[in-house]
Amino acid sequence: MSLPRSSAIPRSALTTMAASRRSVLRGLALSGLAVGSANALAACGGDSGGPATGEGATVKFGINEASGSGPAYDRLKAIADAYAEESGTEVALNAVDHNTFQESINTYLQGTPDDVFTWFAGFRMAQFAENGLITDLSDQWPIDGLNDSFKQAATAPDGKQYFVPISYYPWAVFYRKSVFEKNGWAPPETNDDLMALMDDMQGKGVTPFAFGDKDGWPAMGTFDILNMRLNGFDFHMSLMAGEEAWDGDEVKLVFDTWRQLLPYHQADPLGRTWQEAATAMGKGECGMYLLGTFVVDALGENGEDLDFFTFPQLDSSIPADSLDAPIDGFCVAAAGQNQDAGKAMAKWLGSAAAADAGNNAADAPFIAANSGASTSTYSDLQKKSAEVVGAAANIAQFMDRDTNADFANTVMIPSIQEFLKNPDDIDGVTASIQEQAASIFG
Repeated sequence: MSLPRSSAIPRSALTTMAASRRSVLRGLALSGLAVGSANALAACGGDSGGPATGEGATVKFGINEASGSGPAYDRLKAIADAYAEESGTEVALNAVDHNTFQESINTYLQGTPDDVFTWFAGFRMAQFAENGLITDLSDQWPIDGLNDSFKQAATAPDGKQYFVPISYYPWAVFYRKSVFEKNGWAPPETNDDLMALMDDMQGKGVTPFAFGDKDGWPAMGTFDILNMRLNGFDFHMSLMAGEEAWDGDEVKLVFDTWRQLLPYHQADPLGRTWQEAATAMGKGECGMYLLGTFVVDALGENGEDLDFFTFPQLDSSIPADSLDAPIDGFCVAAAGQNQDAGKAMAKWLGSAAAADAGNNAADAPFIAANSGASTSTYSDLQKKSAEVVGAAANIAQFMDRDTNADFANTVMIPSIQEFLKNPDDIDGVTASIQEQAASIFG
């Protein structure tokens, strides 16, 4: 069956790309693009010396999933194999674990990158475009099945397209249906409902929220949703663009609300990965988990026993109609050796055939961006995800995609982790963030 696609995304894109050119340029000036550290993602293989495209050509494909790491790798590997079979092009796969890929991307793009690589829509894509690190793909658009919203998600402030979307997913509060049914719990519709649910879980010996932030980025999702619920979507995006104070009352309210919720979360989150937290929820040790739909990948199942709800309203004047829903896809590296092969593959990666090849190869399918892709393998979770994203009034991409890369990695990750270690020092944490934000954003 096919899901309605007219609203299947992503006004997300529109908003994310509303990051002003001024903000992007500010970020570029301070984006830490120095070359010198180990080129952890360096492209595999050398120049083939063969034809540029088609039969006999070689394209290097860098992906942000390590070999054998799970469904996400399985999907990307299947997509690479399908393209090789269909085009006759040899695809040299360079599989790198997710965190290494994220942390090394700037160095990678300035060294000897693969021709095509996995990346994300949002501010950081725009940064790469502005700095000339990724290739203009405007001549590959339009792409059949990708609507105008996705095209805008692929567009940098200069009006050109640098990205090809393949999938998207919401961040929400996940839970096991069987655990809720066993305990007589229901998804909360209000904040009072949520508080009562968490108290009941604790009374039954179940930790309400699974929580792991060993990798640094998962807790950003909690900040994002609390900020959107307490201060509104526009303030959140303005804050991400460096145009609001991090030591103001609005941000302090976010951290104070978070502080009050921490006793309902797993203790010691800095020693736990998101996969370990997901496993705790899967075992019923924790009742819920705020994460993206990729939570399924850690459970080794297709998600039939999983359901989710969006975080409830916290301020009666701010509708609970905003959420994070990142768009994943591909870029062509400007320093890639085979630009023609890279651009040809990038366009194909946006096709329904590419999405189908990926979803047919993994137990846990993604939600395809292409309107022509099959939804026959979608679980109820995927169908609901598409509906929720389509119905949202405002969609953000996620903190580390919506703001300056250096700010996200070198300021927000350690600052949030410091807050999690010492949640009572909100004034100290926010003052430190503001001081560093002023240095980065100007």
